[in-house]
Amino acid sequence: MTGDFNICNSLWDLLFPHHSSISDNLLIIADSFNLELSSPINQALTRYSDNDHNSNSVIDLIFLCNSSSELDNHLIHSDWHLMSDYTSLTITISISEEYINSRKRSIIKDSEEEMSFIKDLISSIRNLHTSNLLDEDSLERVVIEFAKVVKCAWEKNSKFVNITKYSKSWWNTSCNRDLERYRLTRSLEDWKSFQKQLRLRNVHSLISKSRKLLTKNEVSGNS
Repeated sequence: MTGDFNICNSLWDLLFPHHSSISDNLLIIADSFNLELSSPINQALTRYSDNDHNSNSVIDLIFLCNSSSELDNHLIHSDWHLMSDYTSLTITISISEEYINSRKRSIIKDSEEEMSFIKDLISSIRNLHTSNLLDEDSLERVVIEFAKVVKCAWEKNSKFVNITKYSKSWWNTSCNRDLERYRLTRSLEDWKSFQKQLRLRNVHSLISKSRKLLTKNEVSGNS
């Protein structure tokens, strides 16, 4: 929170000799929003009077988030006011570098790869040795083995794809087909057909999720 508060006070202006209850009210209001008065890195004036009757002062303030280690002070740029009565106040916001993954492994819904993945999983589950689960260690070994076969089946049948706005769980081969057709023809009809396919898949996905939710609620109600 920042601005010209038009309040002179010794708390933020070392040249001003007085303190007022208005300043206390301002601090209380700021605290109610989890804000506290920012301390300037450099002590400088923020308003420069254009006449001899009023003195220069500090009435522009910044309030920052309480106990913030990143935003805890500001800078007053006295040399920036030029012809203006006021000078500028700035804060430095550090932006850390962040890695954004743009690729992921994926299996297209209803594809041959999905069928192969499910088939490999079923086969692997059948081959798991679960007859000697006598203690926690033996259970952990089976779980680790199962995790390995799932990873192997996933890497075998999935492929890397770019993450786009069309990266949806309900995306299937029909969506791929219609998108490729539109990219080849660039016709309005093919675009409409592609959009229709997206809406259709989205609706089917919502219906499927709704059915699962209803089934879950029925099971919870019966229990």
